[in-house]
Amino acid sequence: MTITDTQARTPPALDLSRHSLFLDLDGTLAPIVARPSDVGPDPRRTAILEALVRRMDGRVAILSGRTLAEVDHIAGAAVGPVAAVHGLDRRRPDGALDPVPPHPALPEALSAFRALAGRDPGLIVEEKGLSAALHYRQAPAEADAVQALAQDLAQRTGLKLQPGHMVVELRTPGPDKGDSLRDFMAVPPFSGSTPVFVGDDLTDEPAFRAARDGGGFGVLVGPARNSAATHRLEDVSAVLDWLESAL
Repeated sequence: MTITDTQARTPPALDLSRHSLFLDLDGTLAPIVARPSDVGPDPRRTAILEALVRRMDGRVAILSGRTLAEVDHIAGAAVGPVAAVHGLDRRRPDGALDPVPPHPALPEALSAFRALAGRDPGLIVEEKGLSAALHYRQAPAEADAVQALAQDLAQRTGLKLQPGHMVVELRTPGPDKGDSLRDFMAVPPFSGSTPVFVGDDLTDEPAFRAARDGGGFGVLVGPARNSAATHRLEDVSAVLDWLESAL
């Protein structure tokens, strides 16, 4: 489905008794900033998440490209079930941890990313344990070089190329956000409910599709674009307003 400004619909009110809520973090619950490390907890965000977890009997999960520790920090440790690093490192509803082993070529990818970043201070390397990311938001002129390097490394090493908005990421092959949503939906407290996923980036498309296939819907945050989401909210502030209005 293609979402356009004329086709996009504001999502219906969240049904706290029927829905399960799956949320991306950066660009959805927290604003995109120049340096990922600058994002921290926010009292309003944490209070909303805590209230949703309580009112929805725990049917709230975060699906993020961030590490598990970063998710807990930014979300104020309000949410238990988390799929971190795009689904590679999961904390299940019962608290059990389920990471995949890191790919042996990650050190090579990190070294290559750092070598390229050394020529422009606007390039930011992010090490996530199970993946390596290179952000070029502050160095858009380096986009072609960044993408060419990532594609070459992916072809040579077997790492999975995960493109995003002004970032490339090389990740250990394994489950994505869509797989994580489906796996969460198969177990309590999510089983038997209807999934809703809110996200902003290309990395969120598998989860939009999984929510749709599960009888629910996706909510795209930000400008209209080709997406499997069927609803749209303008920005992080609109997301928080929408979530808060359900409480």
